[in-house]
Amino acid sequence: MFPKNFLWGGAIAANQCEGAYNEDGKGLSVADVARYRSQIEVSDYKKQWEISKADIETAKLSQDVLQYPKRHGIDFYHRYAGDIELFQEMGFKTLRLSIAWTRLFPKGDETKPNEKGIAYYLEIFRKLKACGIEPVVTLSHYEMPLALVENNEGWVSRKTMECFERFARTCFQHYHTYVKYWLIFNEIDSIIRHPFTTAGIIEENYPDKRALNQALIQALHHQFLASAIVTGAAKEIRADSQIGCMLTRTLIYPHTCNPADIALAQVLNRLNYLFGDVQVFGEYPEFAFRFMKKQGVEVVMEAEDLTVIKNNPVDFVSFSYYMSLNASVEAKGMELASGNLAVGVKNPYLVANEWGWQIDPVGLRVACIDLYDRYRKPLFIVENGMGAIDEIGENGMIEDDYRIEYFKQHFLEMEKAIASGVEIMGYMAWGCIDLVSASTSQMSKRYGMIYVDVQDDGSGTYERRKKKSFDWYREVIASNGQSLHQL
Repeated sequence: MFPKNFLWGGAIAANQCEGAYNEDGKGLSVADVARYRSQIEVSDYKKQWEISKADIETAKLSQDVLQYPKRHGIDFYHRYAGDIELFQEMGFKTLRLSIAWTRLFPKGDETKPNEKGIAYYLEIFRKLKACGIEPVVTLSHYEMPLALVENNEGWVSRKTMECFERFARTCFQHYHTYVKYWLIFNEIDSIIRHPFTTAGIIEENYPDKRALNQALIQALHHQFLASAIVTGAAKEIRADSQIGCMLTRTLIYPHTCNPADIALAQVLNRLNYLFGDVQVFGEYPEFAFRFMKKQGVEVVMEAEDLTVIKNNPVDFVSFSYYMSLNASVEAKGMELASGNLAVGVKNPYLVANEWGWQIDPVGLRVACIDLYDRYRKPLFIVENGMGAIDEIGENGMIEDDYRIEYFKQHFLEMEKAIASGVEIMGYMAWGCIDLVSASTSQMSKRYGMIYVDVQDDGSGTYERRKKKSFDWYREVIASNGQSLHQL
């Protein structure tokens, strides 16, 4: 059974849904220079995210919203009230959303915020409260100001950390009445997979791999430190604030029972845990320093950095879960699978969606148990879902039974984790309303229970339409999961 106060809901991100990229004083973010890319080979997944200095200059000179689809999103900026009412109709207890840094501080380093940006999110929070929906707010969800990338080396610089603290404190001061739950960085571990989008690092600025690795580890340290600082700040402003880290749970299985495969999977899973360890335990694990030494890099710290991190751990652990991958010492020449920016050996026991993301509901149970056993903190599943190509039938309906089956199997495994003693606060379906894909900037890769009439070429009416999964999820929420067991 699910707990009585279980927080069912959905999740979105400002850069993928708001649009209105140049309205009401908003500045350019890293998302506004992300191009539409649909055809990417599994082995070249990183190319979805690569941005050069020339790419940035081209994007800055362009007003095109078709080549840069995150600029138009799904027009949530103007349609948020109706969308929130649809979420209310579905029965949402909670909604995860993000605040676009560049709506409040267009270049990131201003000393005073943009009042129109402040007012916009205030209206959203008021609407959520009126609809009885608890907001969970992400402060940094792939939306850092482009100006801080160009002028400040992104998160490699401590100055960016100072700018972010000002942004975070502004959010806490203006919205603390409405917001209790905060996530600081979305998938903080993603800095390794796409440095530009997560940390504003332009890879061509570094002469070799060692220099790039040094920049990555320095930027990551600044994000760890910033997370600790703003965790403390949130509690200064609202004592009962609940702050969570947000991780990508990249679950790795050994491909065979070969001890070498088991050892490799352990190494990869351990590295994935590093990002939670620092924010939960308040310290770097010893293996992290040993790993850095092997890479020829080290973290440059100031005297009080580790004390600040130690004194400000997070209250809960949130994470995304989409799929699992296999690890093999004989991976060369094997068929690969990718998903959520990671690549591994294909698992012969799993099926995959159109984009090659392997579907593994049991893996969610495994992930929950492993995370809870390690951290003994409440868990919050804040991203999970399946991208698919949806078709509107002749009757005008979208019969997305494949999505319903995906959710059902994951919910049942989540319920098993809870039955085993795992404390889970809630669950959020990613992209509960169709939005622009994070990696490829496609609209055709749809996650939502609400269809949005926007196509990859930018055409469409932006009309909202309920899918079959809409009513199904409404019943799951209304019954607190009991409907999952009905024939």
